Amino acid sequence: MAETISRNDVAHVASLAKLAFDEAELDQFTDQLTDILTLFETLSEVDTSAVEPTYSVTPNVNHLREDVADNWHQKQELLANAPEEAADLIKVPAIIKGEDD
Repeated sequence: MAETISRNDVAHVASLAKLAFDEAELDQFTDQLTDILTLFETLSEVDTSAVEPTYSVTPNVNHLREDVADNWHQKQELLANAPEEAADLIKVPAIIKGEDD
């Protein structure tokens, strides 16, 4: 039988991903993840010993272009479009809580 995943595991992973789920959603995702694990168990039972590995289903073609620097001297025009700037840099909101919060 497939390994099951607990509600606590789902809640823990959700908190790591900064996701908030209500009780019904936790139950739903727990069931879905258990079904996925069951599917992988079913797939592991298929005999693939005679199947050649497929590394890519499409031809790999790299379309390269010359790396040319352009418009490097337009810093002031860029900063003029920014909502806020400080010390000749674009100022963005802090995303990490610190002592100033």
